[in-house]
Amino acid sequence: MMISKPIFDRLGFGLWIGAFLIVLAMVLWSPHTRTVWQAYIDGSEALMAGLPLYDTQSEMGYLYAPAFAALYIPIVKLGSHLGGVVWHTLGFAVLTYAAMRQVRKLGGDELTWLLSFGLFLALPMAAGAIRNGQATILLTGACWLLTLSALEGRRAETFFWASLAVIAKPTAIIMLLLVGALRLRLIPVLLLAVLFVLALPYAFAPAGYLNDQYRVFALMLTSMAVDNTSHFVPTDFTAPFTRVGLPIPEFGATIVRIIMALFTLTAVIWFDRKLERGPAGLAIFLMATFYMCVFNPRVEPNTYAMIAVPAGLAIALLWREERGGVLASVLSTALFAIGLSGVERHVHDFLYPWFRPIAVTLIAGSSIWWFWAKARDEVVNAGIANG
Repeated sequence: MMISKPIFDRLGFGLWIGAFLIVLAMVLWSPHTRTVWQAYIDGSEALMAGLPLYDTQSEMGYLYAPAFAALYIPIVKLGSHLGGVVWHTLGFAVLTYAAMRQVRKLGGDELTWLLSFGLFLALPMAAGAIRNGQATILLTGACWLLTLSALEGRRAETFFWASLAVIAKPTAIIMLLLVGALRLRLIPVLLLAVLFVLALPYAFAPAGYLNDQYRVFALMLTSMAVDNTSHFVPTDFTAPFTRVGLPIPEFGATIVRIIMALFTLTAVIWFDRKLERGPAGLAIFLMATFYMCVFNPRVEPNTYAMIAVPAGLAIALLWREERGGVLASVLSTALFAIGLSGVERHVHDFLYPWFRPIAVTLIAGSSIWWFWAKARDEVVNAGIANG
């Protein structure tokens, strides 16, 4: 690490910011190229005009809650260029702030290197979602800040970040459930955040119209969870089995998801009770994003941007604590290389959709195992000290 430290003290963070500035330049040059804005714009314009938000016959288009359309209205009003810059900046700023706040909680020395190296490792995997302006980036930052705020018992912050996370994507409910299990006293705050998000669109549209949209939205979510006849190709843990001609039945996949949900809950409770507060927050969020990426039935390649930054920081922390080593070197190389797997068309076609769930499982599993071993050692050392 002593060799890489002088390089990555600033290089990694500089590349992270530089890549984002390039994205902004691309947005200003061609606002609607390789973005998902049009779906967001269509949703906001439909909400303002009182038109249907959802097309239940298509797996594309506007797939978010009505509150997201309400949130996006001011951005639509700013126009394609300025609105695009504001939207990209919002998601990027929230995610970067979450990473910086997490690093401060980790404590110790070399914090600048820790942040910079972690962001460097995460950049290739996160770059696509940042370029596309996907709500996944905002979702990741908001869920991360929700986790940190809840663990510190900050009620107002918990309400704010929980609300923003649910607005960004309904899958944030997974994070709310985990946080509620960790901090039972915050359950009323989390429920209030959900109610706030549900009520927010009523300030922009008639109640009867929104009641119908919520009904369609609920039906759409249900159909997407069980319908295997669409052209959508899931990139979750079932993808490798499908690729080799052994598709997992939906019932079997649901059982696996339930088992992993229980395992995730057990793991985050263990980390919360046994690890120091700073590393515990990172371990908990890494475990949560692993579940939300690999065991989400509607995951796509860019969804894996959720785990990129927490995994990068976890590997950087491993590198710092263990002073390098084989495991840290292998995980660093693997995380960086995964993000580059989509650069060349033939490589992407060969690896899609089975590669990312396998690679992320190996990286996240190794990192989570290291956190578990670290917590176990702390328990043993505490027992020896007390004895």
